[in-house]
Amino acid sequence: VQLQASGGGLVQAGGSLALSCAASGRTFGNYAMGWFRQAPGKERQFVVAISRFGGTTMYADSVKGRFTISRDSAENKVYLQMNSLNPEDTAVYYCAANRDLRSVVAGRNNYWGQGTQVTVSS
Repeated sequence: VQLQASGGGLVQAGGSLALSCAASGRTFGNYAMGWFRQAPGKERQFVVAISRFGGTTMYADSVKGRFTISRDSAENKVYLQMNSLNPEDTAVYYCAANRDLRSVVAGRNNYWGQGTQVTVSS
C-alpha cells in the first residue's frame, strides 16, 4: 500500500493542525492505520492508531485529549486532528499501515508514508 501524508506546517503553540494520509494500491479496509513522529535527534515514536474499521483507537499518553485520529473508507484516507499543540509536538509525522493494529502500534513491518513536517513555535 502506498501512503501520502499531507497537511503539515508551522503553527503557534496552542494552535491546531490537521494532517491527512491518502492510501492507495491495496484495499484500505484491510489495514489498520497509524501516525508516528520523529523529532530531530530522536527515534521515531508512536502517536496514535486506528483499527481497520475505526472501532478501536490507541493514543500515546503525550497526545491523549489533544489529538484525534479518524478514517474515511470512502476517501481511503486517515486523518489526524491535532489541537493544543506545543513545541514538544514539533516533528516529522509519518502515517503507517499494517493489517494488524498491534503491529502498527509496535512499528513492526509497517508500510510508511513519506512524512510531513509539523513545527510548533513558542
